[in-house]
Amino acid sequence: MNGIKLLSTGSALPRQAVTNDDMAKRVDTSDEWIASRTGIRSRYHCTEGESHTTLCLAAAKQALERSGIGPEQIGVCIVATLSQDFLTPAAACILQRDLGFPEDTVCFDLNAACSGFVYALHTAECLLAASARKYGLIVGVEALSRITDFTDRGTCVLFGDGAGAAVVEWREDYPSLHAVLGCRGNQEALYVPGANSTDPSYIHMDGKAVFRFAVEALPHCARQVVEKAGITLDDVDRFVFHQANQRIIDFAVKKLGADPAKCTGNIARTGNTSAASVPLLLDELVTSGQLTSGQKALCVGFGGGLTWAGALLELA
Repeated sequence: MNGIKLLSTGSALPRQAVTNDDMAKRVDTSDEWIASRTGIRSRYHCTEGESHTTLCLAAAKQALERSGIGPEQIGVCIVATLSQDFLTPAAACILQRDLGFPEDTVCFDLNAACSGFVYALHTAECLLAASARKYGLIVGVEALSRITDFTDRGTCVLFGDGAGAAVVEWREDYPSLHAVLGCRGNQEALYVPGANSTDPSYIHMDGKAVFRFAVEALPHCARQVVEKAGITLDDVDRFVFHQANQRIIDFAVKKLGADPAKCTGNIARTGNTSAASVPLLLDELVTSGQLTSGQKALCVGFGGGLTWAGALLELA
């Protein structure tokens, strides 16, 4: 068996916390309406001097510093995102320059929307197996406030900005992630028009369709991962689910039959940060001591695509 373990995490959030009362000043809504339907109380938005790039760099630097790994030891750098500052160059290429990674480091961005970080974990696991340098940096980062339509109360109250990062190590004696990835091609339930579209590049979402998909995909994916790993749900120390909507998570956790105490999240404070969601929560759990060396976290993402991804990540 061979695979990766988590060495360290990092995170970055913008300075400005935007409460539900703040949102009510911009669109016809209220704290009670938002909280009762989503579980969200606040989210963070980039302000002047802050961007996708600054968040990405800050989270990556923190994860690297905590790992004790030098930039010359990184073999793979993947940024999971759908809202990068540039279509090209990739955010990962900017990190290569700013963090001083060797020029032969594999660097690219990956877009699997809210499943992106877990997709990137498995991709890094595969690439590091063939790399001369066995350490990888994976970042999930979004600046969704830049692609949010603040006249659409159904979506603008959901999304926030942020970045989470992880440094991983590949070794022959490390366990596999037992990753499960999939998608159900759909450009209608959740989409952002591209550069050549006549429509603004804002997030569009059919909330009911996404809810139906999510409450099916999350428990199905989680079960597949534990079956593939040959363990039970009770063997998982912590579930790290994409923080899309508290009602989705509650419904899916009940359907899965997992211990709710192992499934708590941070959506009330950060909102839905898409690809940044899983690594932001992972960093909170590690830095607070809720996840420690030798423990296993079952990470599951689900979202635009319609994609899903699960992986069993062990802490070194």
